[in-house]
Amino acid sequence: MRPTDDFVQDELLRLLELLATEAPPHRFQPLPATGAAAPVPAESLALLNRARTLALDVHGLLARHQQREAALAALVDTARELTLPYDVDALLQVIARRARLLLNFDMAWIALRDPADGRSHVRVSDGHASTITPGFVIPAQGGVGNAAAERSAPYWTADYLTDDRFPHSAATDEVVTAEGLHGLMAVPLKEGSSTFGALYGANRSVRHLTPDEITLVSSLGDLASLAIKKARLLARTRSELSELELDVSRALDSSTAERLAGGVHTRLIDMVLGGRGLGEVAARAAAELGGALMVRDATGRTLAVTAGFPDVDEAELFQRTLDAHTELAPIRSADGLWLCPATAGREVLGTVVLAPDGPAADYQLRLLRATAQSTAVLLRIQAGADTSADGGRSQLLQDLIGDSPRAPEQLAVHARRVGVALDDPHVVLIARPDGGAGGRALVWASSYAHRTSGLQTTVDDCLVLLVPGTDPSAAGRAVTAELASVTGRRVTVGSAGPVAHPGPLHGTYQEARRCLEALTALGTDGGSASAQELGFLGLLLADSPDIPSFVQTTIGPVIAYDDRHRTDLVHTLEAYYASGGSPRRAAETLHVHPNTVSRRLERITELLEPAWQEPMRALEVQLALRLQRTRHAIRSPLSAR
Repeated sequence: MRPTDDFVQDELLRLLELLATEAPPHRFQPLPATGAAAPVPAESLALLNRARTLALDVHGLLARHQQREAALAALVDTARELTLPYDVDALLQVIARRARLLLNFDMAWIALRDPADGRSHVRVSDGHASTITPGFVIPAQGGVGNAAAERSAPYWTADYLTDDRFPHSAATDEVVTAEGLHGLMAVPLKEGSSTFGALYGANRSVRHLTPDEITLVSSLGDLASLAIKKARLLARTRSELSELELDVSRALDSSTAERLAGGVHTRLIDMVLGGRGLGEVAARAAAELGGALMVRDATGRTLAVTAGFPDVDEAELFQRTLDAHTELAPIRSADGLWLCPATAGREVLGTVVLAPDGPAADYQLRLLRATAQSTAVLLRIQAGADTSADGGRSQLLQDLIGDSPRAPEQLAVHARRVGVALDDPHVVLIARPDGGAGGRALVWASSYAHRTSGLQTTVDDCLVLLVPGTDPSAAGRAVTAELASVTGRRVTVGSAGPVAHPGPLHGTYQEARRCLEALTALGTDGGSASAQELGFLGLLLADSPDIPSFVQTTIGPVIAYDDRHRTDLVHTLEAYYASGGSPRRAAETLHVHPNTVSRRLERITELLEPAWQEPMRALEVQLALRLQRTRHAIRSPLSAR
């Protein structure tokens, strides 16, 4: 038997050897003291138990150090992996997977706050999950995630559903129950002092996390926050680089298109200066543009068209032509045609219409502008190239309606040179659109003057038109309707005429302006009228009052009836008005029975229609009766001589 001291010494050495060889904890159990020479004293047993406890503590400490080293090594590997250039979603997936493996979670997921609505949405998840999947909305109240955000530190619970340290939400509790989760942890993802999301880990069993594990997952959260920030910056940088590349590409395309357009413009101008016709120029331009081409003058008359040009809706084309002329830029029609004005300065000489083979690219529109410029040069050459912007047409009308020092014969010669025959009947129209005479109204007036072989100008923000015709009232109504349709605004028109010589045009213009002012004074903006339509007001406004025409228009049917039937309706009307509208007193004046006056008034109503008794009409009838009697009284003595 060995002495007791030897037994104690051997046992202590055995414990040291177990520590040295990193033996498992169960090997540290005490050996039976059968080999000792005598029973082991209690003090020695206590010493051995103390040594064994310390050995197990050292063994646990070494195990924890090893675990910490392994965790730190895994964290370093994770940090190294997070430095790779992932996009944001791929990076989030790596972080969730690493968190699950690093801490042996059953599940891990990441939720980020959406700046648009302020709610947190699950972006990625790792592990077996049925409800916590991308798109799941984290409730704004309750749960470990909101607790971690409020504390700006990791927050965990060993058994979520039984833990009442934090507020619960029904939606979260339902999901936790469905997934069978118990242990749950959340680590805030931060940028500075602001929290933009959370990293979650969960176990399907009760789990108490150690301080080392909490420190480890907290470090992982910090690494994840930095990596997400870097990935977002990288994504933003890539987006900006893509935009810059696109801008550079567009600039290169624009430069190429400019060079191409410049080359086409040069070739077309060479053709124009070489004496080529409009048809040849249009054909060459169509080949360059990749489509069919039509060229029209300012009046809408087709001058040239290439093969393959489709049928067009004239009404739609007219409206889009006005738009193009107003904007002085290419305009696309509803059926895919492109219209570009051919201009000299701000004068529109015509329109180039392109029917492209497919969707028009930017370079084609540049070529279309170059074609329109070349076409304008050719049209100007063909028109004789007057030095003024519109061949002097606007100034000619200014001279005709103003106090020009030029003789009427000189004005007539100038008018014939621009295609206006002033010895034919013309009417003068003054149109005042609401909003002024610019834009579409001015473009329309120029087109209308071309189409009608007339003249147009602007005076005091009104459009002045001189157009062929004999009926100023009909011309005024036509202009009012068409111009209002084009501009979408009210148009007031005063008209006068006809006149067939340059001399009286100044007076005719003044009469039309008085009619326009009368319409405004009467509160009838948005209509049209001539002196004839204004009744006795027109008689007062007319430059040369036509009294016989007024009398004939007002009471002519009554006078004619008296002449044919030898009746006395005119005298009956005079007596009726003189008696204040009383048939009985009128009968006394005429020395007839009141029934006779009533029958005569019925006949007058048939001839003049019931409106003759309305106040305004009655005033005109009385004025016509007075003028008729005055003319008769003046004419009778002369006839008697």
